[in-house]
Amino acid sequence: MNPSAEPAPSDSYDVVVVGAGGAGMSAALAAAHHGLSTVLVEKSEYFGGSTARSGGGVWIPGNYALAEAGQVDPGDRERAGEYLDAIVGDIVPKLRRDTYLDRGPELMDFLREHTPVRFTWVPEYADYLPELPGGRPRGRSVEPVPMDARFLGDELERLHPPYTKAPANLIVTQADFRRISLGMRTLRGPLTMVKVLLKRFYALATGKRMVAMGNAIAVGLRKGLVDAGVPVEYGAALVDLLVEDGRVAGIVVEQGGARREIRAHRAVILGSGGFEHNQELREKFLPHPTSAEWSTGARSNTGAGLLAGTAVGAATDLLDDAWWGPTIPLPGRAWFCLAERNLPGSLMVNSAGRRFMNEALPYVEATHAIYEGESTGVAHVPSYLVFDQTYRNRYLFAGVPGRQPLPGRWYKEGVVVRADTLTGLAERLRLPEGALEAEVERFNGFARTGVDEDFHRGESAYDKYYSDPTVKPNPSLAPLRVGPFYAVTIVPGDLGTKGGLVTDERARVLREDGSAIPGLYAAGNVSSAVMGHTYPGPGGTIGPALVFGYLAALDAAASAQPAREAS
Repeated sequence: MNPSAEPAPSDSYDVVVVGAGGAGMSAALAAAHHGLSTVLVEKSEYFGGSTARSGGGVWIPGNYALAEAGQVDPGDRERAGEYLDAIVGDIVPKLRRDTYLDRGPELMDFLREHTPVRFTWVPEYADYLPELPGGRPRGRSVEPVPMDARFLGDELERLHPPYTKAPANLIVTQADFRRISLGMRTLRGPLTMVKVLLKRFYALATGKRMVAMGNAIAVGLRKGLVDAGVPVEYGAALVDLLVEDGRVAGIVVEQGGARREIRAHRAVILGSGGFEHNQELREKFLPHPTSAEWSTGARSNTGAGLLAGTAVGAATDLLDDAWWGPTIPLPGRAWFCLAERNLPGSLMVNSAGRRFMNEALPYVEATHAIYEGESTGVAHVPSYLVFDQTYRNRYLFAGVPGRQPLPGRWYKEGVVVRADTLTGLAERLRLPEGALEAEVERFNGFARTGVDEDFHRGESAYDKYYSDPTVKPNPSLAPLRVGPFYAVTIVPGDLGTKGGLVTDERARVLREDGSAIPGLYAAGNVSSAVMGHTYPGPGGTIGPALVFGYLAALDAAASAQPAREAS
């Protein structure tokens, strides 16, 4: 079916879904396939939301892609439960955590049946806290197989703009990125880049429109909606929820400068994202300092679903937390700092010129450490990622290949500082005299022995994933010796907020007394995270969004069944 053949907009449906990201599209697709008339309304002019901007990882233990790769062993479900018990704890009800694990593979099978997206294991991408009980050093993350998106026709132009611009058909998977980030350090790095370029040229020659990572998930879901005949209304911003006789009966949207009501006979499912681009809400709920400009989430995520839900009595939780990550505030955009922190020959210091954590920590844990420093009186915002010319020559940095000069604008804006000596660098950063030099000298000693006595960098399987296997004895540690030296500003950015409306294992929105608000569901970042204050592994955001969007629709369909039979 061509997207233009979708039904004309109506003002009355069984299910109204808000937000065309992963959660919303999953919910709308499931609702339609369970016989419910469904509409999806989206505030922006794009589909995909933050899911489309992401790396596309999905953390759902026991799914078909892991099974096909031989990565599901007897007892894996129990170990995954043990792992979530260990890292999340009772801050999230166990029933909700267990439901996620038990129903997640079912959602993956549903997507395989009703969309073109297919997933494959990301080899060796460790769980983020793999040494804890139930953690898996080889990882449980899967990612979408790249696909030709021409089947969407003109609708493909509505795919949410990417996190970073890249040439058309230049497709890099998560597995590819790990190798490319090492530059010429291993043979697999240049070979992978050649493979990527050859695939791009082939796609251009054959007229393909290739997509990967989060784009592939978004495109696959959107094709599923097209095939299911689900209309998507763009430029429709949620204003309010309609409540009748104590039940959510629809929504009010602003579209084209006018307001209109869209009725929901069975359910309203919120998948409208977090509040990361609402500075007022950030100031109210998140740790300080904070800035919407440090977020890589979709700019349309301004908390409309959160505000609408609380207005009808919904409880909230985890509003002080986010899917954090140390971030470089580049001119005009934020760069989520991932491999750069793990690669050897770099360290991170605070305003006192001192290290304060294992730089290779998983990004949520690393940013928690940054904010913890603010309470000690020693400013960790900003922090500085410090490295030498050897590091700059070897590795990809914020998208810039090794040996290639960093953009002059980065220096002009003060995001990057460079000096011939460590003393000169410290002076430019206004760090206490002698502090940086002493810290680097101590760090270099750890690099020689391979043991980080202060913060244990390189000991976790996760630390090693983005490290350099050619560096011995510790692939995450190398000395800083060769000038010039660089310092890059690091701030506490995020992929989106993780606090929101409290939901149960069926994705029903709950009041403070624990009762469900009839007719109202939520999934994704508009709801409080099933992962609590932590992050289990790559895809710990997208996985729950997809699963609980799906479960919301199934519950709405089940609650509709008696009424349909009676009629």
